[in-house]
Amino acid sequence: MNFAIVDIETTGGSPKDSKITEIAIYKHNGTEIIGSYETLINPEMHIPIFIANLTGITDQMVENSPRFCEVAKDIVEFTSDCVFVAHNVAFDYSILRAEFRSLGFDYRLPHLCTVKSARQILPGHESYSLGKLTRKLGIELTGRHRAGGDALATAKLFTLLYSTNDALLHSLINEEVNPKRLHPNLDVNVLDEIPNKVGVYKFFNENNQLIYIGKSIYLKKRIEQHLRNRKTKKEIQLQQEIARIECILTGSELIALLLESQLIKQHAPIHNRQLKRSKFPFGIFHYTDEAGYIRFFVASTSKLSEDPIMSFTTKKEGVDFLANQVNKYLLCQKLCDLYTSGAACFHYQIKECKGACIKEESAEAYNKRCQRFINDMELNRESFYIVDKGRERKEKSLILIKNGSFEGFGYAPFHFNRQPHSKWDSFIDFMNEDRDARMIVKQFLRKNEELQRVYL
Repeated sequence: MNFAIVDIETTGGSPKDSKITEIAIYKHNGTEIIGSYETLINPEMHIPIFIANLTGITDQMVENSPRFCEVAKDIVEFTSDCVFVAHNVAFDYSILRAEFRSLGFDYRLPHLCTVKSARQILPGHESYSLGKLTRKLGIELTGRHRAGGDALATAKLFTLLYSTNDALLHSLINEEVNPKRLHPNLDVNVLDEIPNKVGVYKFFNENNQLIYIGKSIYLKKRIEQHLRNRKTKKEIQLQQEIARIECILTGSELIALLLESQLIKQHAPIHNRQLKRSKFPFGIFHYTDEAGYIRFFVASTSKLSEDPIMSFTTKKEGVDFLANQVNKYLLCQKLCDLYTSGAACFHYQIKECKGACIKEESAEAYNKRCQRFINDMELNRESFYIVDKGRERKEKSLILIKNGSFEGFGYAPFHFNRQPHSKWDSFIDFMNEDRDARMIVKQFLRKNEELQRVYL
């Protein structure tokens, strides 16, 4: 297997509105460089002053250079049967594909990112930018922000990564989506327009029927996984049925989870069968026994009519969580259904339980800690806004919790907090809370305690 290690200089930062001014490619066999290709390219547009100052490439330098259409065949032939490698591969690969697409050619290669690879194979560095990482590793980088210099430094970094852990490196190669395996109505070029941001995605069949809904913090990556995965018959069937894709950016992962759950219940897509049931089939329940002690246990949510204080995707997850809360709130293992014995629980024997299991501690004293645990799980019936990232830089997302219940979410201008809290409701789309929405919020807050809360 050969690797084409690429660096590209452009007139700007986006495939939509920029053109290539220089490209350098080093062909690598995993051990060493075996060939190179480098050329300036006339972008047929003005190079902005900022870019010219950064790269040193001016309009005069590229005036007599070949246009991209004149070197396109050379690039295809030089990179044929290679893995496309770049430092932040999403940028270089997208730019090059856009140039080829303007010529009516669909350029696709398996691709590998040396930023992502370095993070996994060489962990612990403060920065993985090409300049700072190569400096730390003692790799010479001359001609910074020129294609030749950056590509050569990336090739040397690649040599180090390959020699350190070639198996892990190979596992990080992204295979390209094969259009021949997909529905003929699906335009694979739309994948280039999908942002790799947080949101919800929808798949439609050729009859415009919604057949699958999902969420991801990396929309583009997740959708491409759907279109590449050939491990099961269900996945292959879904690939063959997808004729159109829609995405909804949310900015906030919590909003993506809530919106996904809401849309699945609303539309019941045929390929979301496993999500038509509750997302959280197990929960922690409680009752008061004959002696007056509050007891906790993990059980299936389908077998009990009341709502659990916390829900989980598996019984083990629930048991493990309850075991952690036993330590946090000094609860009794036996009264939490985690220790079966006619005598005292194990924690009592090691002096980590105050003896509720053998009635040495009064029910009144023990139940105070139990109630604190319950209140914490019920969000203490507090009212607050969760302030999170917006869909773009100039806005923030808001999730409203009132009296411990999920009320809705929305988006506000970045400096919305200059307005009094009483006016924040105007940004919220109010919704009916259901069990899944309530549990999604609880679970997310439990795992993301750093989220900003503004209490009312």
